Amino acid sequence: MASDAVVLTVPGPNGDREVRVSSPGRVLWPDLGITKLDLANYFIAVGEAFLRANGDRPVSLQRFGGGIDGEQFFSKNPPKGTPDYVRAVDVPYPSRRVHPQLVLDEPAAVVWAAQMNTVVFHPWASQAEAPDFPDELRIDLDPQPGTDFGDAVAAALELRKVLKDGGLDAFVKTSGNRGVHVFAAIAPEHEFLEVRHAVIAIARELERRMPDRVTTAWWKEERGARIFVDFNQANRDRTMAGAWSPRALPRASVSLPVTWDALPDVDPATHTVLTVPGRLSAEGDPWEALHASAGPSIAPFLEWWERDVADGLGELPFPPDFPKMPGEPPRVQPSRARKP
Repeated sequence: MASDAVVLTVPGPNGDREVRVSSPGRVLWPDLGITKLDLANYFIAVGEAFLRANGDRPVSLQRFGGGIDGEQFFSKNPPKGTPDYVRAVDVPYPSRRVHPQLVLDEPAAVVWAAQMNTVVFHPWASQAEAPDFPDELRIDLDPQPGTDFGDAVAAALELRKVLKDGGLDAFVKTSGNRGVHVFAAIAPEHEFLEVRHAVIAIARELERRMPDRVTTAWWKEERGARIFVDFNQANRDRTMAGAWSPRALPRASVSLPVTWDALPDVDPATHTVLTVPGRLSAEGDPWEALHASAGPSIAPFLEWWERDVADGLGELPFPPDFPKMPGEPPRVQPSRARKP
């Protein structure tokens, strides 16, 4: 019904906008009773920090027909009825097709996305004006069975040193679940494939330093109880939950930027849609300086890549939906590979 709606006043750089939120009482997180209106108000509270991390980038919206335990789908193209303050940019995908993808520029656009039942936001590593050239190097530390968040933290702390050795200043956030995401600003001068190669070189160096605790093995049967460095998250059109984005998990946890000093003591489960606005207000945004200056070159890491190639360590598998790539090893699970 038309009356089953509220209109929120959302401050922004171009003045206040009014955003209509229908079905405000719809419960998105049943265990906590968090509603669609709660989510919209969350984005108003964290809007400035959220846009600093995720704005001016192609973004995919993970939308839900009801609560988080219901049907979900990803929305990339602007849906019908998109307001004029939400823009789109044409981006090329691995299939070589080009499609428009949403870009968020102001808090009202984020609240509108919540009105469209978006829970999780997945921004690209490149800006809208140069979608082919990432300005963020991103590394996903993914705990495997037998490991936990604490193991990912230990890997992240060593990864920070690896990145520092190559000239990058690293920033860190929780994934909102069990993993850890490490980001660094880089100069937007290399395409995705080259950034992927830099990430693989970094991952291999981390693996050398922590061989019993970290792995770059793509096939799960080879990973063991180690933290997997998911190098394929560096590919074009591959994204992870953005900073300050909620996750579609029962506890309504948020992918939370933290300081390196705070990381070892963080409990991801306690930082939720309900608690994060207060934390942000009290402590500020640990990622405010991520893009405060132009990012450095990834040339040192590409030199590591060339060194490893010369030593016989080449390309690693791509995701199964990607076209076959030059130098890629067979996409065959090792236990099923034909033996010589």
